[in-house]
Amino acid sequence: MFDYPYIIELLTPRKSTEGYSEQLLHRFGERFTRIMQAGCGISIPDNPMGNLRLGALEAIEILNLSFDPERVVINLNTFHTKAELDELLDRALRMGIRFLLVVRGDGGPSLPKLDPASIGGKFNVASSADLIGFINRTHPGKFLTGAAFNHYNPIDVELMRLNKKIAAGARFVVTQPVIGAEPRLDQLKTLDIPLVVEAWMSDNIQLFSQSVGDDSLEVADYDPAVNLRLLHESFPSSCVYLSMLNLKESFVDLLPALSAK
Repeated sequence: MFDYPYIIELLTPRKSTEGYSEQLLHRFGERFTRIMQAGCGISIPDNPMGNLRLGALEAIEILNLSFDPERVVINLNTFHTKAELDELLDRALRMGIRFLLVVRGDGGPSLPKLDPASIGGKFNVASSADLIGFINRTHPGKFLTGAAFNHYNPIDVELMRLNKKIAAGARFVVTQPVIGAEPRLDQLKTLDIPLVVEAWMSDNIQLFSQSVGDDSLEVADYDPAVNLRLLHESFPSSCVYLSMLNLKESFVDLLPALSAK
């Protein structure tokens, strides 16, 4: 499905009552273009950690960025109004975007909650499976929707959730950050669905362990470059999702699948 080795996470500028920083917007555009030129995919989170940020499609349009729509993965969560959701999907179609990584997301005081009934949900809270199903029912064949998998949660529970997402139309899976040959992902290797493994590219392992809620990961000698090579060895057919990659300087030499070319 993904014919490039890496999907690099890229954040848009934060928004406030004063709007957003033009300087940070142009930095986003410069990094977006460098990632495209390197032949990688780009993943743009949707208000991560509940912090309001400029919309991915809005930022691309404001800057009039040139891009290959097959290499852009737009994240979409359940913290939108139904009207916002419909507009986001319509805009994505107009721009030729096909890949959507659908997650429940992190709420915040400035973010609305999607009414589950408005997308066909049966419970009090809209789930990512509800949203995946809604997108595939209302825009059949238009998008390739992906689902998240958190192997730091009880695996039986996560597999049950994943099966619901696949039944709703998920076409690929993105993990939480993975350390080396992770046996908890073995069952995913047997599924007939592309697996994208996430690599934590910062040496701040404490932040990593906090983000996934696993204190056992706090090791003193974590090396993101070494771990990335292990992931390529352990998941040779998987595209790798790079989070926390340092984009201040050239990153090509840090990535084995690019530097080897």
